Order: sequence, then C-alpha cells, then structure tokens
Amino acid sequence: MPRILFKGVEIHYEEHGSGSTVLLIHGFLESTWMWKDIAPELAKQHRVIVIDLPGHGKSESIGYVHTMEEMAEACHTLMKSLRIRKVSLVGHSMGGYVALAFAEQYPDKVRTLVLYQSTARADSEWKKKDRQRAIELIKKNHQSFIRQSIPMLFRSKNRKRLAKQIKELKNEALKTSKQGVIAALTGMKDRPNREVLLKFSPYPVHIIASDMDPRIPLEESKYLESISEDVQLHLIKGSGHMSYLEDPESTIILLKKCL
Repeated sequence: MPRILFKGVEIHYEEHGSGSTVLLIHGFLESTWMWKDIAPELAKQHRVIVIDLPGHGKSESIGYVHTMEEMAEACHTLMKSLRIRKVSLVGHSMGGYVALAFAEQYPDKVRTLVLYQSTARADSEWKKKDRQRAIELIKKNHQSFIRQSIPMLFRSKNRKRLAKQIKELKNEALKTSKQGVIAALTGMKDRPNREVLLKFSPYPVHIIASDMDPRIPLEESKYLESISEDVQLHLIKGSGHMSYLEDPESTIILLKKCL
C-alpha cells in the first residue's frame, strides 16, 4: 500500500483507474476497507484515490486531537504529492466533515462535493456531551466501545442479514488505536458549522441520505438541500448509517450519478 509523509507520520492510500480524480474519504472508525466494493466500480470511469485518515487504518496518529482541518490538510498533501490539481470529494459521515474542511480551505481544488450520510452542521450541545461521554468510555476500554457502537449504526432489521459484514467491520475498526479514536472524536466535537459553504459553493454539492439513518436524520439532510438550489439530495430507502454495506448497489448508482 503506497504512503506519503504528513507531519512526520505515514499516511496510507490506494489508487485505482484513470480519468478525472475522485477522493473517497472514510468515516469514523472506518478505513480504505469501506470502499473495497465501491472504488473498483467508480474506477471504471475515474481515477479513484482512497485514503486512510490520520489515526485510522494503516495511517498513524499525528497528535491527541485530529481536527477536521488537519485531516483535510493530509488529503491536500496527498493530492499535491500525486500532482492532482482538481478533485471530486466523497466523504462518508466524518469523511464529509473532512471534505467540507477541504472545500473551505482549498475551494479552487474542488470539482464536486458529495456528502454521503453526513452533514454541514456542527454538533449540538447534546451531541458534544455525548461525544465527551464516549471519550470517557474509550479511555476505560476502547475495544468494548467499538464492538458495541458499530452494530447500532445499522438499521435493526439489517443486522442479522449483515452479521458477517458487521463482524468484518468490527475487526477493521479494532485496528484503530485508542489515541486515534479519541483524537477523531475530539476533532468532530470541536468542528465548526459549515452550512455557508453549501449556500455559496462554486461547485456542485450532492447529499446522499438514507431514511433510516440513526446518526443523520433525513430531516436534517432535507434542510441542507433547502439552503441552495445548487444542493441536490439523493435518497437511499430502508438503510441505516452504513449504506455502503446495507445497500451497496444504490450507493454505487448514486455516486456515479453525482460524479
């Protein structure tokens, strides 16, 4: 797996296909693994780059707090090292927060922005407290936190059907160090609201949402669509927060449409 150096640590990535460049950015406790069935499909028409964000997958942590801006800087450093001038960004969940930070810092580098089961809103006060409670639990036993939290991201009726995939996802997530987990949670908790980027974006913005998502309510995605006529909402029905496993076919179809 190729890698670059960013702030003194190794950041791992993969590359597939050729054409206009798409950067796939995974979410919290995820890695390049989440794109294993999606990247090859998109690579039929695009040059697809998948990255392990700092503290996730095979990439090392850069500190005890990984801000969304720092993760975006890691993505930008990768783009520079590959001499890529413009990129379409697809971010799942936390990856969407990173994509928004990238778009804010490097707007002239963005061709298209796709928020995949993500939001431009900052955490509510309740959500910030929830993340802090999670941090305290992780300090005691981060592996137990990972094992318990991942199944809750799926729609309940899909958990039995996807037991094998959920087990694989847990095993991948367990590779994330305690430091990496806490650093990402802290970065998400402290991130700013970036709704204004959707209102005045010089590039197309797409939101892919699911109607049974326990993390990002559909009403929130509908609100974000209403911010600007340039924001398009696409719906996956019957899925929880992990549509790349719950409904990979719809995910691929919609991503191709957005790109």
